[in-house]
Amino acid sequence: MTAGETPGARSRDAREEQDASRRTRLASERTYLAWWRTGLAAFAVSLGAGRLVPAIAGGPQVLYSIVGILFALLGVTLIGYGRRRGRDVDVAISEGRYQRPDERVLALLALVAAVGGVLLIALILIGR
Repeated sequence: MTAGETPGARSRDAREEQDASRRTRLASERTYLAWWRTGLAAFAVSLGAGRLVPAIAGGPQVLYSIVGILFALLGVTLIGYGRRRGRDVDVAISEGRYQRPDERVLALLALVAAVGGVLLIALILIGR
């Protein structure tokens, strides 16, 4: 304890630091769950594009299957990377540092999602 510091002030600082650490870990957990939700949403798009829409609307089944597989792979990658990212961030929090996301993975995810979106637009236009 330093001069002029009260025991209550020191314990309050420790509690605030512990609360900040707890909030940071909870935010990290929410982010991990967001990776899961996004991956599950990609699975839903995969099922819809690959099986449900062609059964209802008809059209080129092969193209629908390709889009469905693309979004399924996107979902698997999102969940897998989310797990890796969650683990890396947890270690970084324990060490008091920040872990940047892998820009290459983020770029790949964006590219796959964009290609999937363009293919969906093409299928919508073909189906008219």
